[in-house]
Amino acid sequence: MTSLMHLLANPAAWAALITLIVMEVVLGIDNLVFISILSNKLPPEQRSRARRLGLALALILRLALLSTLAFLAGLTAPVFTLPWTPPLTAEGHLAIDLAFSWRDLILMVGGLFLVWKATTEIHHAVDPAVSEDLLDKKAPVALNFGAAIVQILMLDIVFSIDSILTAVGMTDHLPIMIGAVVIAVALMLLAADPLANFIHNNPTVIMLALGFLLMIGATLIAEGFGVHVSKGYIYAAMAFSGLVEGLNMASRKARRT
Repeated sequence: MTSLMHLLANPAAWAALITLIVMEVVLGIDNLVFISILSNKLPPEQRSRARRLGLALALILRLALLSTLAFLAGLTAPVFTLPWTPPLTAEGHLAIDLAFSWRDLILMVGGLFLVWKATTEIHHAVDPAVSEDLLDKKAPVALNFGAAIVQILMLDIVFSIDSILTAVGMTDHLPIMIGAVVIAVALMLLAADPLANFIHNNPTVIMLALGFLLMIGATLIAEGFGVHVSKGYIYAAMAFSGLVEGLNMASRKARRT
């Protein structure tokens, strides 16, 4: 209790908390977009419940991982190395690190799943036969509730490990990490329904969001192979694409009116 009061009285702790909340929200955008797209394939009465349950599972996973920091530290230790020597860069350093840890393997599996899921959804969106079926009110729902929750849980595991490892790298205080995770997931919970409804009501945004998931999946695979891609570049590209799509939406609305 004394240590907690000491943290509350420390301005550096509050700065770390705010910084970590922002970081957790930014890292959670990927998870939120995936949950929004997947839940929109459910019947309308199940969509909101699926989003809440998906984010609740994400919170539980993050808190569970925070209680096993020693286990998390072990995830970054190499478990095997491929017997292959990559080419040298101009500086003489290896271009790719082929020592794989459990974190690398989890990121690669999650990235492959995201690439597969985004590619499948894009195919459904551009295939005329599938599009007509989706427009038919008598057509069966493309996904059931259990399957949606299983897929959300799989990506929750990947994003939770990445999120918590980022939190561990930013602060040593467990209460700050727990507070940041809880507040970030609460903010994501508030934004889940509005974001999902916006994506559902704007078909062109669906394709843009699927493109984001495809890029994020490729980035996770690259991270698994030891190729670090700055998140700043990724989110800057997403923001620029979102700005262009916003201008397109404004242009279409102006022509209609």
